[in-house]
Amino acid sequence: MAIAVVKSGIPRPLANYNEAFVVDDLVFAAGQLASDFKTGVPPEARKKDGFPFYGSDIELQTTYVLENLKKTFEAAGSSLDHVVKAQVFLTDLNNFHGFDSVWKRYFKVPPPRTTIGCTGLLVKDTLVEIDLIGYVPSKSLKHEVITSSIPRPLANYNEAFVVGDLIFTAGQLASDFKTGVPPEARKKDGFPFYGSDIELQTAYILDNLKKTFEAAGSSLDHVAKAQVFLTDLDDFHGFDSVWKRYFKVPPPRTTIGCTGLLVKDTLVEIDLIGYVPARGLKHAVVKSAVPRPLAHYNEGFTVGSRVFAAGQIASDYQTGVPPEARKRDGFPFYGSDIELQTTYVLENLKKTFEAAGSSLDQVVKAQVFLTDLDNFHGFDSVWKRYFKQPPPRTTIGCTALLVKDTLVEIDLIGSKD
Repeated sequence: MAIAVVKSGIPRPLANYNEAFVVDDLVFAAGQLASDFKTGVPPEARKKDGFPFYGSDIELQTTYVLENLKKTFEAAGSSLDHVVKAQVFLTDLNNFHGFDSVWKRYFKVPPPRTTIGCTGLLVKDTLVEIDLIGYVPSKSLKHEVITSSIPRPLANYNEAFVVGDLIFTAGQLASDFKTGVPPEARKKDGFPFYGSDIELQTAYILDNLKKTFEAAGSSLDHVAKAQVFLTDLDDFHGFDSVWKRYFKVPPPRTTIGCTGLLVKDTLVEIDLIGYVPARGLKHAVVKSAVPRPLAHYNEGFTVGSRVFAAGQIASDYQTGVPPEARKRDGFPFYGSDIELQTTYVLENLKKTFEAAGSSLDQVVKAQVFLTDLDNFHGFDSVWKRYFKQPPPRTTIGCTALLVKDTLVEIDLIGSKD
């Protein structure tokens, strides 16, 4: 399937990725932050010293980013009115209110959105990175707003959109948006040994997502990709024990440790992409020779001409990080752990995409989660070797990954002919 590279007049990043791709009328934008990639955060995105009570850094940065994304979407033949999914990464969730006050000005019908606290971004003093998926409108392609009976969020986004045959949901967490975490998602004081908060919160969220998918004419059986953000990875086992009850054939999944979520005491946010089966689509499970994960998810799904891969890390799921992804004690000046792990992950993702009838040349969107942003240069030096036409990419600092000593998780969406 043909991939069109989008180039507008916005600042070109220093790293090895493109601004956006259009494929099959979908627009996949790179995550954008408030930088001119020359001076860092440019003057127009900073509060002026002489005007300390006018605006705020987060409002100025959000405006700068959205103005650039507006140009990206216009260069793609689209607009911000046709965004169908947003992910927002904030270095400090205390900045959320200022961010959301700007967001409201840019979206008449606000898209589904996921907002996560992260450990850092790639340019000094940047506070927010925004990652968008949209589409090129036509007579035959419009989006439909999905509204079910689940609690309405306080912030400025919708529950889900359907565009074409795909369902894009907002990230959901365990809140009624009135009291915070509702009683049914909390462990009862009188029953301290029955269940756990993470299990109750996960069940609450998945029951709500079930309603969202049903309102979209689908079900959880037709989820094609999942991302899970946990405030404490020690909660993973409890989360995964509930997950198993909801998915017969578990979708590809990425699980990341984050610094926080938007509602007090919430432990997990779940972000899903799915499809509407009534429109003739089915998914096929992708299986290659890469190591099988211990947790309850599949390596990849194909849905029509699209490839959804699980996030991959440098593990053989037997010993942890395998010897070939570790620097050798006897050769301390040859390579680095991040370069070896990135190579290991991309070699496995190459096998996944080949098993799906595709290749890394047909990746249309990438997200990279690093436990230490100081490892970015080593990561990017390897990345350059694998992509002739580097896909739009978002790179975020995260608190931790699910296997000890792993440094990077790579999450890809692609297409196939």
